[in-house]
Amino acid sequence: MSKIVLQTDNLSKKFGEVTAVQSINLRVRQGEVFGFLGPNGAGKTTTIGMVLGLIHPTEGSITLFDQPVTPSHNRALQNVGSLIGAPALLPYLSAQENLQLLAKLHDGVENGRITEILDLIGLSQAADRPVKGFSTGMKQRLGLGAALLHRPSLIILDEPTNGLDPAGMREVRTLIRQLADEGTTIFLSSHLLHEVEQVCDRIAVIRQGQIVAQGAVEELLSQSGQSVKLKVKNPAKAGELLAQLPNATKIVTNGAYVQVSGVESETAVAHLAQNGIIPSEVQSQKSDLESLFLELTK
Repeated sequence: MSKIVLQTDNLSKKFGEVTAVQSINLRVRQGEVFGFLGPNGAGKTTTIGMVLGLIHPTEGSITLFDQPVTPSHNRALQNVGSLIGAPALLPYLSAQENLQLLAKLHDGVENGRITEILDLIGLSQAADRPVKGFSTGMKQRLGLGAALLHRPSLIILDEPTNGLDPAGMREVRTLIRQLADEGTTIFLSSHLLHEVEQVCDRIAVIRQGQIVAQGAVEELLSQSGQSVKLKVKNPAKAGELLAQLPNATKIVTNGAYVQVSGVESETAVAHLAQNGIIPSEVQSQKSDLESLFLELTK
């Protein structure tokens, strides 16, 4: 099993009487893309702020690369890159000049690194153009490049595909996977569930400040199971019959259709047929990340 590079234990934060985050236990492993999902106001930004040392926890601890992160001990953060929200760029400087300026904040950024970054994020042709004329997507890519300047071992990204067109989103997704394959750990917060499902190895879902699920994407989806949608002449009666099946977890009727979760299509059809109901249409629907997310955060 890969080494854990980011660990939080019972991490909590209160703002006055309001508990924003409660007892968060995260385990992020080296070289993986870890998705951090949750609805607005769930505590994602607060958690990320604590990990980056921007917000002081009320309780709990954070460990980065086997080193504790506290106000007086934050050396491990030097090995972390981040892109949180809109990147802070100087509009009248060029892309290259922005990166040159930001490179001075880090020790050991070699001269050729900026050229390498511009090529990596697809902005080589726009390197000398003022950033004020960039699209939102171009600025976002430049912000991602800035986070990569000092070759961090962990990159924390909050909505990294914000403002990108489909082609740009694909490029960023490919870049994220490339970085992970090279051993860089990616902590990715995003509301684009389809993107997360395609690129993440493991995820954690936060709801009202608490983790409600954490694990490998495929494992969580398999636990969520599948659903079957059937067209029948008597949906209400079919729903009652399907409710008798041991693993049936959710039954919904809509018009001529009845949908049951947690049951394979063959089992559902056979049970209905034994009771005199023959479906005229059967649709097997595997659970996707969006369905799982909605189920966990409702």
